[in-house]
Amino acid sequence: MEIVTAENDDHGTDVLPKKRRKGIYILPNLFTLAALFGGFYAIVMAINGRFDLAAVGVFCAMILDSLDGRVARMTNTQSAFGEQMDSLSDMVSFGAAPALIAYVWTLKGLGRWGWIAAFVYCACVALRLARFNVNTAVVDKRYFQGLPSPAAAALVAGFIWVVNDLGLNPKQMAWPMFAVALYSGLTMVTNLPFYSFKDVQMKRSVPFAVIVLIAIGIAVINIDPPIVMFGLFVLYGSSGYVIYFWRKAKGIPTSVISTSTDEPDERGLHK
Repeated sequence: MEIVTAENDDHGTDVLPKKRRKGIYILPNLFTLAALFGGFYAIVMAINGRFDLAAVGVFCAMILDSLDGRVARMTNTQSAFGEQMDSLSDMVSFGAAPALIAYVWTLKGLGRWGWIAAFVYCACVALRLARFNVNTAVVDKRYFQGLPSPAAAALVAGFIWVVNDLGLNPKQMAWPMFAVALYSGLTMVTNLPFYSFKDVQMKRSVPFAVIVLIAIGIAVINIDPPIVMFGLFVLYGSSGYVIYFWRKAKGIPTSVISTSTDEPDERGLHK
């Protein structure tokens, strides 16, 4: 039983202490709201026929989404509200937005197959986010269980961006877009291990050569941003399969679920 002690005021009357009101940390949630705006902006641009700007909106949302969690940890402002807000923002920016952009761009030309592909992708994002939320405590922090939703969105938006940049006819890209949407969506709900980069310490000093490599990387991206960035995410989107079969060949466990017996219950997660 919780005991609340009363305090005396100047007149000797017992006064119950006031409960401190809970607030919302503004800094990390500003990044989350900005990421949400990126997804919403992408949808609006797709409706207006500006698919290049729609793709850029998704990529901006991806960058902002990668920052909100780091900002929260660096400023010690993590909260349950922020976690829920982040998931809802991800569902819009990396689920609904890429699916709707792909459908408006070319998938609608496939009739029912087009909206089925868009829905499968969107549904897989929802399933991916729900599984991530409940498995956080038992998954190896070095890896994601399945393709992360921002990377899947980058594959869909990046493909649109490249085709638009090359001046190709979107109507001829309906079936390739169909394949990209299904690949991205279904890979999210697999148990394939994708490197998370969470063990990279931003506060730790690094050799001078690392800074030089980062500068070279930025320069290479600027050569042709759509093709280079899409190529990088194609490599990352296939890396899970490479890691899986490499572990399989080496006899290393392929599951990223830890072997602890602590809560939450892990039964069925290794399947």
